Amino acid sequence: MTFDFSPFLPWPVLATLAVVSAVIAAFAIWRGVRGAWIRTLAALALLTALANPVLLQEDRDQLSTIVPVIVDRSQSQQTPDRVKMTDDALAALKGQLARFPQIEPRFIDVEGDVNSDVPATRLFDALAANIADVPPSRVGGAIMLTDGEVHDVPAANQALGFDAPIHGLVTGRPKEFDRRIEVIKGPRFGIVNEEQQVILRVFDDGPSPGGTADVVVKMNGNEIATLRATPGQDTPFSFKVPGGGSNVLEFSVAELPGEVTAANNRAVHVIDGIRQNLRVLLVSGEPHAGERAWRNLLKSDASVDLVHFTILRPPEKQDGTPINELSLIAFPTRELFVDKIKDFDLIIFDRYQHRGVLPLLYYDNIAQYVENGGALLIAAGPEHAGPDSIAMTPLSSVLPAMPTGQMIERAFYPRLSEEGRKHPVTRGLDGSGEDPPHWGRWFRSVDVEKPEGETIMLGADNHPLLVLNRAGQGRVAMLLSDQGWLWARGFEGGGPNVSLYRRIAHWLMKEPALEEEALTARASGRTLEVTRQTIGDNPGNATVRYPSGKTETLPLTQTEPGLYKAEKRMDEIGLFEIRNGQLSTLVHIGAVDAPEFKAMISTTDVLKPVADRSKGLVTRVADANGEISVPPILPVRGQVRVSDTERMMIRMTSETVLKGINTLPLFAGFAGVGILLFAFGAMWWREGR
Repeated sequence: MTFDFSPFLPWPVLATLAVVSAVIAAFAIWRGVRGAWIRTLAALALLTALANPVLLQEDRDQLSTIVPVIVDRSQSQQTPDRVKMTDDALAALKGQLARFPQIEPRFIDVEGDVNSDVPATRLFDALAANIADVPPSRVGGAIMLTDGEVHDVPAANQALGFDAPIHGLVTGRPKEFDRRIEVIKGPRFGIVNEEQQVILRVFDDGPSPGGTADVVVKMNGNEIATLRATPGQDTPFSFKVPGGGSNVLEFSVAELPGEVTAANNRAVHVIDGIRQNLRVLLVSGEPHAGERAWRNLLKSDASVDLVHFTILRPPEKQDGTPINELSLIAFPTRELFVDKIKDFDLIIFDRYQHRGVLPLLYYDNIAQYVENGGALLIAAGPEHAGPDSIAMTPLSSVLPAMPTGQMIERAFYPRLSEEGRKHPVTRGLDGSGEDPPHWGRWFRSVDVEKPEGETIMLGADNHPLLVLNRAGQGRVAMLLSDQGWLWARGFEGGGPNVSLYRRIAHWLMKEPALEEEALTARASGRTLEVTRQTIGDNPGNATVRYPSGKTETLPLTQTEPGLYKAEKRMDEIGLFEIRNGQLSTLVHIGAVDAPEFKAMISTTDVLKPVADRSKGLVTRVADANGEISVPPILPVRGQVRVSDTERMMIRMTSETVLKGINTLPLFAGFAGVGILLFAFGAMWWREGR
């Protein structure tokens, strides 16, 4: 209760009246005027009544004590065991807090930063953001429900902005163990078929079982080796880059009993294969207009080492000219097709016919070269339909189409077949989207029987024009016309001969981007980009397996014929597995050394220093058997000066809020009137004597 004035007149007026009254009273008392003291008291009573003294009584309510509860929902908390522990402990904690109506809890779920490539568990940032509107004196403490892997613990408690206990309730079990594998060092690029080396390391977090670990190594999904690694030590692995483009090297260790998670038991390293020099053997049966088109295309590519032979004087041509007078060299058949055939990445027969230059045994060598992984391109002309066709040699075992012996000689527009519109070799060729195609005509092609493999281009009357096929481990392409040079010369506007020939060559050499059936995935920041190529029907949805183990269906949308894509921003980091039908691929999203992903075992050590400084408590919510128990809450008035090893102390606030003020005027009502009447009555009585 307090005392105050609520004057009826302004204070300057009251002050003036008081001064005048004081002067008059002093003069009257000095002159000894009878009744001066009574008049002075009456004037004082009147001035006091005009000043209106009042008694004030404030009506206040006690404010609640704010207790933020920070719940860690980061990726390291997403194992099934920890999710259940967190939910059960949170339910028990809510029940305890509900017993204290003067405590106002604020529950804050903290997930990983989906906008960061290096996410971390930042509980103290979340704490500061959620109590920014609360005076420090009202914060009674903070409770953190986490696995203990917190990456923004302040070095000093002053950074918290309040002076109250910090408590940590840690999920997970005591003495947890986790095994993980990381690629420590590895090249991003490598020359195809040259040896490269990566350094990997197996880590045992927590009590290690000891011994060694078997590491299974896969290249592009195929198992290639098993390594014996000692945890904590670098393990080198040497390999040869199998092909151009992206090559995914996968390392995995088996999950051990009792391990926290198997999400970090795999690691990938992507190496882009670069073909240093493509060795191409081009054999032309005779000089012709299209020969230069092939030669110019291959010579214009700096990455191609071209060996070109043209048969100018076949054995049956006997004109009597002495050999020493010819400016020709003998065709080195044995050197090319026996001794060094494996050195070539691609062999091209351009309008070649069997004229006794190559023994039949050499054709068999070429067929074996293809079946063992080589590449063969047949650019056929009229010779292929004749009796000396190479289709009549042992090479026929790898050819996808046999000639009927007839030539189709009439003008036609080369067109893409239904498969060709989807096939990466011909999909999207310039001019193919119109009817007729926006390119020049050809005028002859070789008629063949029903081919094997994929017919991706059609000639006159929908006869096969370009056929692709696999033979053993190798590949074969047959272009059943020698008219491609018309496009190169710009006849009727020309055509995309360079793109077509280059794609055929790269498909033959197993370029991953030109595979008919392929599933690829790449990470763009935190966005997963999935691409599915197929020459079949709609492949359906893809299935994504997250690092945490959960799976999700990802719809694929057709963007071009035979090309389906999908994008999704991921809320986890780590190694993702994408499947579609029989195809699968792996991709790592986020930084491989992100704090959230590296350490998965729970710990009380990280929060203990800040809890000790603030007189808080850090304890596990589950025992070795998984039984959940939450320490009781102890409200404390005033400063928390000692810590408690069994209870979570909460400093209760003394702050209040003013709801209203009750006033009692002292000169109001009968009391004020009585005092004034008494004063003036006494003055009248004194005057009457």
